[in-house]
Amino acid sequence: MSHCPECGDALSCTANSGSCWCMQYPNIVPVSNTADLSCLCAACLAKKINTQLGEVYQTYSTNELIRLAKPYANSPHLIEELDYTMENGFMVFSAWYHLKRGTCCGNGCRHCPFGKSSELPINQEDRYNNVG
Repeated sequence: MSHCPECGDALSCTANSGSCWCMQYPNIVPVSNTADLSCLCAACLAKKINTQLGEVYQTYSTNELIRLAKPYANSPHLIEELDYTMENGFMVFSAWYHLKRGTCCGNGCRHCPFGKSSELPINQEDRYNNVG
């Protein structure tokens, strides 16, 4: 039993057994040589991946991002802070979720990576995945 270095929550890592909850998370960004390899809690790991995805979104085209997300399209589990956030009791899907889906639904979603409607305001300070 240890503690998450980000938030201090208690956590238990069972990666050595070959089965840890974190192995359910998508392996979508490489770990840098300077990265702290300490175990993180579920929420902090999702936030860290989300932050790294924000950088990836600025580097690759939408088609390349869709190819990156495609292997995770059939994942049965949605991950809070990675696939969605909760706002006022509603799920708000992230750009990562939409990329896994692979196509635009046409509903003008806030984090749609397939383009923005000119009628919708774009919040540059939005802390969640925003490719568009």
